[in-house]
Amino acid sequence: MIVNKKNENLEEFNNFIRFRKVAVIGLGVSNIPLLDYLYQKQAVVTVFDDRAIDDIPADIMNKILNYGFTYSFGENALEKLQNFAVIFRSPSCLPTKTELEREAKNGAIVTTEIELFMKMCPAKIIGVTGSDGKTTTTSLIYAILKNAGYNTYLGGNIGTPLFTKLPEITSDDIVVLELSSFQLMGMDISPEIAVITNITPNHLNIHKDYDEYINAKKNIFKYQDENGKLVLNYDNEITRSCAREAKGKVVFFSTNHKLENGYIIDENIIKLCEDKIRKHILHTDEVILKGKHNYENIATALAATENLVDVESAISTIKAFEPVAHRIEFVREIGGVSWYNDSSSSSPTRTIAGIEAFDKEQIVLIAGGYDKNLDYTVLAKPILEKVSTLILMGQTSGKIFEAVKEEMENQNKQIPIYMAKDLEQAVTLAKKYARAGEVVLFSPASASFDMFKNAVERGEKFKEKVKNL
Repeated sequence: MIVNKKNENLEEFNNFIRFRKVAVIGLGVSNIPLLDYLYQKQAVVTVFDDRAIDDIPADIMNKILNYGFTYSFGENALEKLQNFAVIFRSPSCLPTKTELEREAKNGAIVTTEIELFMKMCPAKIIGVTGSDGKTTTTSLIYAILKNAGYNTYLGGNIGTPLFTKLPEITSDDIVVLELSSFQLMGMDISPEIAVITNITPNHLNIHKDYDEYINAKKNIFKYQDENGKLVLNYDNEITRSCAREAKGKVVFFSTNHKLENGYIIDENIIKLCEDKIRKHILHTDEVILKGKHNYENIATALAATENLVDVESAISTIKAFEPVAHRIEFVREIGGVSWYNDSSSSSPTRTIAGIEAFDKEQIVLIAGGYDKNLDYTVLAKPILEKVSTLILMGQTSGKIFEAVKEEMENQNKQIPIYMAKDLEQAVTLAKKYARAGEVVLFSPASASFDMFKNAVERGEKFKEKVKNL
């Protein structure tokens, strides 16, 4: 039997970690399956997490104890990070941390589950990153490939942690990965097909500055060769400029420009432009997804899969594709008011896209949450254009209020604004003030960590409260 070269690399890694010290930093979704894998491969494992031991889920703690792993928990957990051969960091534990840089200088391999997976994966990889739209785009690419008959894996920031799936993945398969700036930072490998949906300020509470965030995103294509392919948003100045650094083929998409080559959304039609000839692919009325940003996601998915899937097959999938959970997700209608859950909108630009997805309806907007040190002034004009009632909650409520208040003064226009102490009160207020024909949109423009574990929990709580009205 011929053994795939990448699987030989995996065997080499497995032999390397046997009886060697391996650190696992962070007990998030991607690292949990690693505990089982490293135990099976007889690595000497120490688990690190900044939570106190009482805050570690019981099933995970039992696993650590049963496997005989050592552990270091709490705020100063990384003080014991010394003399390891391999360190698996969680994505949010950036490689610029002093302890990680020190261990790397001492010869440790500092990596992540997803980076090591990419280095050892025998299949073609399509990677998607961006400040907005990456989950929908990634999911749509996956659906297009799967429905076209490919054996396809979905992972990265969504789906299943894939490192432990390596033994079953072959060179005939295709892997689709959503990649965050945290996962890309420090990475020295790029997927064969790379997508950047857009780049706008985000996660500035964790990244040193905006440049660090941008440079992390660029790693998705930085290590491609001339056979690579890069799909870019022409309308975003930063992503458009990435074309100058690309080594392989560049494909643009745009809603604002009539490109000579690439994919455009023009007069509600998604078109493929080749040498000034425009081929109509799909009318936006034919799809379930709502909003300009989703039409851009469709164009992006078409560009990423254009040489892999027949366009008619792709169109069939796109027409049937429903919104990903927590992304302008319809919940229910009550008394002529439609309620939508857009909990995954954790930045101002995402919420603007959510507002603009509704062409005719007035919106009762519920916004606010954890502060990522972002600029909320950009939200003010879209809110005054489309929002009839604004309901604010969470840490960023004051910032959003001040931005909208200033814009109201500039335009000499007023909309009612209410402050809610929590999500339950926000939903109650929305029900009270929303009129028949309007939309209630829960689109926080902020992260969730001030009140919730994550955006998924926040969205599920919102849906639960709406369904109980």
